[in-house]
Amino acid sequence: MSAGDPIPESVAKVALRDQLLTARRRRPLSEVGAAARAIAAVLAGTEEVRRAATVACYVSVGSEPGTTALLDRLADAGKRVLLPVLRRDNDLDWALYAGQASLAPAGRGLLEPVGPTLGVDAVAGADVVLVPGLAVSRDGMRLGRGGGSYDRALSRVPVGTFTCVLLYDDEVLDAVPAEPHDRPVSAAATPGGLLRMP
Repeated sequence: MSAGDPIPESVAKVALRDQLLTARRRRPLSEVGAAARAIAAVLAGTEEVRRAATVACYVSVGSEPGTTALLDRLADAGKRVLLPVLRRDNDLDWALYAGQASLAPAGRGLLEPVGPTLGVDAVAGADVVLVPGLAVSRDGMRLGRGGGSYDRALSRVPVGTFTCVLLYDDEVLDAVPAEPHDRPVSAAATPGGLLRMP
């Protein structure tokens, strides 16, 4: 690769991930908590979430926008909530959320549901799929942490399903590096509101 050659997408992704993760680590805990409450309110007011019988979500870690309030709000509204269980091959199995007490520590600092798993295809039956990310472009390309787990899960979700990434306001970008295996989302929920992708 010479000085004039374009930077490969995979290299650009690593650089952008590093930048975004550094910014997240610097966020005050008060901002992380306020963002979690705001995102839960935004999603609770979204028509797709209100109508949904089954919602696939996740348990946030570290300085990700928090999902604790959201999970409890979904459960209190009578939704069937699916949470991921990371498999050895980095794919995602799914299990039902039965309250905070039903979560146990797993690898990579994750919390996972302790109930029986439902299979990797369970996500296909969700009316709404909420996923983590580090950024999203205005056309819906999501930048994740690089494991490919959620791209595989999103590939199983039927076209037309409401898929939404949870982010901070400044993580909605004009563009993010993308590769052929990357799957777009249809919306982004931030503390500032819901952004629907074209």
